[in-house]
Amino acid sequence: DYHKKQNALRALQKKALDKNPDEFYFKMIRAQLQDGVHIIKQPKDEVTPEQVKLMRTQDIKYVEMKRVAEVKKIERLKSELHLLDAEGKSPNKHLFFFDTKKEVKEFDIATHLDTVPELVDRAYNRPTIATLQKETLKGATDPAYLKKLAQQRKNQYDLLKQRIEREKAMFVIAQKIQTRKDLLDKTHKVKVKKETTNSPAIYKFKFQRKR
Repeated sequence: DYHKKQNALRALQKKALDKNPDEFYFKMIRAQLQDGVHIIKQPKDEVTPEQVKLMRTQDIKYVEMKRVAEVKKIERLKSELHLLDAEGKSPNKHLFFFDTKKEVKEFDIATHLDTVPELVDRAYNRPTIATLQKETLKGATDPAYLKKLAQQRKNQYDLLKQRIEREKAMFVIAQKIQTRKDLLDKTHKVKVKKETTNSPAIYKFKFQRKR
């Protein structure tokens, strides 16, 4: 190990003696010494402010195009979900009012609604007993098929929720890109609010009268 180090030192000494003092290489201007450590300067991107603005504009157009596509898919899903009301339950509550506790205990919802117990849970297409005696029940009645429709409806709502969140995220991205594009102008500006995950930074620009 000692002889290996000595050979390396002799090789470095010989390389230093043989070096041309007028020789030029790019690290002479790309590197600098800071606290005893050589640091290579990163070359700056040769892009003009006009080119940066154009790239920002293209980015905004692309994100906006994808966001509009998501909005159309959301509207289509909402229209399809009207046909998948499998459970037959309305999000609103149906309240019944009574005067005494005895009436509450003796209350029977099927009798009160004048229908059969199997149709009590349905918020739509819930005919009365008199109607059932004259006409046949319309719509899905098989429990297995109703369960299948309920699962399909749940999957559609989950997909709708994901698309709504994606559309909101794209809207925030477009706002942030627009803010970075506006910052390229050489006008005096003051940051009013910091950037967050759900909103871009807010700047107050100095008013300039346009000709």
